[in-house]
Amino acid sequence: MYNCSFMLLFMPMEQRLQKIIAEMGLASRRKAEELIIEGSVTVNGKVAVIGMKADAAKDHIKVKGKLLIRPEKKVYLVFNKPKGVVTTLSDPEGRPAISLFLGGIKQRVFPVGRLDYDSEGLIILTNDGDFAQAILHPSKKIPKTYLVKIKGLLEEEDMEKLRRGVKLDRAITAPAKVKRLRKTENNSWIEMTIYEGKKRQIRRMLEMAGHPVMRLMRIRINGLEMGDLKPGASRHISPEELRKMTHELNIGRQSDKG
Repeated sequence: MYNCSFMLLFMPMEQRLQKIIAEMGLASRRKAEELIIEGSVTVNGKVAVIGMKADAAKDHIKVKGKLLIRPEKKVYLVFNKPKGVVTTLSDPEGRPAISLFLGGIKQRVFPVGRLDYDSEGLIILTNDGDFAQAILHPSKKIPKTYLVKIKGLLEEEDMEKLRRGVKLDRAITAPAKVKRLRKTENNSWIEMTIYEGKKRQIRRMLEMAGHPVMRLMRIRINGLEMGDLKPGASRHISPEELRKMTHELNIGRQSDKG
């Protein structure tokens, strides 16, 4: 009945033990009192007695030998990865990692997926493993949209090839969405949306079309916008954005931020 998977919700600093146990849903307050009386509850290694108070956020409270663990607050962030930064928390080669930009984040978060060292733009950071797994799972076919500067002008014929899919790694890529945005004398900008995550996929697809990538920036994941976030900056995903994403991903989970 009592196991270490029970989670403590946020509570006032000190409360009577029976109230803490009852508010966690482990037992009624009367049953919690019985557990205390029979010696089944300890606080910081000492057997509890009726009337004792504890701080659920700081004290080690055990019921029948099982520690009641307070969960880490779930965090969901949009981060604008700069070019020349690896999408990891550390790098054995000594290159700059995204952890350098997370000094103000108390929780230990991790990146959901990756962007190439030379690419930039939107990365989701979180400590919610279920949320991350849902985004990364191939079956979800999450749309990811990029602004891409390429050499030359992408002709309609090349655009159709990309829209149909090109052969990479002995397999045809899923159809992409492509549209021209603007052009200069020798280069052009396009917007491209893909639904899978093959290694360096957009760069390789455009190389196959004869248009090497000069700059690559991810601006959107499943409707989540990076907006005007500066390189190296991050922001919390809003409750509305998170509700929409979790609904579409069929996770059934919402942010603890409220």
